[in-house]
Amino acid sequence: MNIKSHEAYIDTLSKISKAITSDLYLEDVLKLVVTLTANVMNAKICALWLLDEKTQELKIKATQAMSSEYLKERTLKVGEGIVGLVAKSKKPIAILDILKDKRYKEKKLAKKEKLVSMLSIPMLVKSRVIGVVNCYTTAKYKFTKSDINLLSTVSNQAAVAIENTELIVKTKVVQEELDARKKVEKAKGLLMKEQNITEQQAYNILRKSSMNKRISMKDIAEAIILSSEIKKK
Repeated sequence: MNIKSHEAYIDTLSKISKAITSDLYLEDVLKLVVTLTANVMNAKICALWLLDEKTQELKIKATQAMSSEYLKERTLKVGEGIVGLVAKSKKPIAILDILKDKRYKEKKLAKKEKLVSMLSIPMLVKSRVIGVVNCYTTAKYKFTKSDINLLSTVSNQAAVAIENTELIVKTKVVQEELDARKKVEKAKGLLMKEQNITEQQAYNILRKSSMNKRISMKDIAEAIILSSEIKKK
């Protein structure tokens, strides 16, 4: 397989690092990770699986492969197949010939895609597994310690990017929710003062307007606040 130059490796890590602080959606971050990883590893296919901690299932979330069959959604339990075993053990697994390995589940697909050797690496944030990254070659290849170290570094860097991206999204959602609540509270106060009504009555007016106009209560609240500011001028 032959890993590309050290400069290409460093460049890959740099690009993944930039994704951590970017405004990319998680889906875009995952696509970037598999594309860069496949490129630096000179692999035919790089696939990224993420773990659903509630169901303890791994789902394929990104790959640079073009085959529609490979791209279809698949799920593996922790401990099932190579991907599940890697997630369970938190240790890499390298296979010289996946068609001869009893643990590998999808031999029919491997034959169609002409996949031979495989390296599967856990994605770790500290000691917690959040997913697994697989790289495949189309010719027999004995993965070296350098290969494993490289993919482990990339995988863990990607894991941080993914966790940070999810955290950013969650933070934005929470912030937007808090902002909406503040505006609704302010609008209620304005209605109570202007119309000499109770808090519940003011809330009912906001809710009814939201339902009738089919827009959010936040939008109704913003309109009331803006109207009040215009009146003051």
